[in-house]
Amino acid sequence: MNAIPFTKMVGTGNDFIIVDTVAHRSLVSLKTRWSSISKMLCDRHTGIGADGVLVLERSPRADVRMRIFNADGSEAEMCGNGARCVAKYIANGTQDSRLKTQDRRPETGDRTATIETKAGMLSATVAHGQVAMRMTAPTHLRTNGVVRVDGRAYAFGSVNTGVPHVVIPVTQLARVNVETIGQSIRSHRMFAPRGTNVNFIQPDATRANRLRVRTYERGVEAETLACGTGIVASAIIYGLMKMKAVQRARTQQIDVEARSGDVLRVSFAVVPHGQEVRVTDVILTGGARRVFDGAVEWPPRDRR
Repeated sequence: MNAIPFTKMVGTGNDFIIVDTVAHRSLVSLKTRWSSISKMLCDRHTGIGADGVLVLERSPRADVRMRIFNADGSEAEMCGNGARCVAKYIANGTQDSRLKTQDRRPETGDRTATIETKAGMLSATVAHGQVAMRMTAPTHLRTNGVVRVDGRAYAFGSVNTGVPHVVIPVTQLARVNVETIGQSIRSHRMFAPRGTNVNFIQPDATRANRLRVRTYERGVEAETLACGTGIVASAIIYGLMKMKAVQRARTQQIDVEARSGDVLRVSFAVVPHGQEVRVTDVILTGGARRVFDGAVEWPPRDRR
């Protein structure tokens, strides 16, 4: 039997269970079991409850390597809000941790963290309760897609911000049946074999460069209160759809309100590249907080 110490954290509505195998070396032996453990821990009725489990491992290139296990046990390449929570966790320091950020700046200054993921390397600055995460460069940009589900056509943009996202502009966000439509598009043959995350966006009529978004998350298989990579994808697609043409590099800054009511800021540069554009220097900024610490038995008593 293993006792699994954990930290519960929330990043603007997304909640995560962080398991630190760097600080607790005995947990390394569970490396083949994280999928099963994630399904148990994330259950909101019989477990701790979370959108995912973030397993921290040693990295030769960064402060830590982050593995992301969704609530359904699948492993994801990237999680924006999860990465921001991990950056806050690293920057604050942990008991018995040997993470390299123990040599960070004093508590009164900005603190930094680097994170290795399957999608690439991330870096973050933590200051004044906010985490600014420099994301990997987005790929597979598209602004003129159309997908048909249940007899209706939906115009969409799409981009991979570490994981694939579809972004659909709507005029009445509150009335969208995110669970039903999101699930149909998530599993549509157009996005086979692994599917996609689905975001519905509506510009704020009273404030320029501000959006509201609702997201159906692959892996959670439900609408979530927030999705960091989805917020980044929504801001990028919205920004590109607004632009008529790009003759030179332009920087955009867009505020995005998640279903949780929290607002995150996305900044990025749009650079002309032949007949197309590239998006670079993507930074996602928002809050993250520690909720509580604990430990759980594995395997559970009633399963032994």
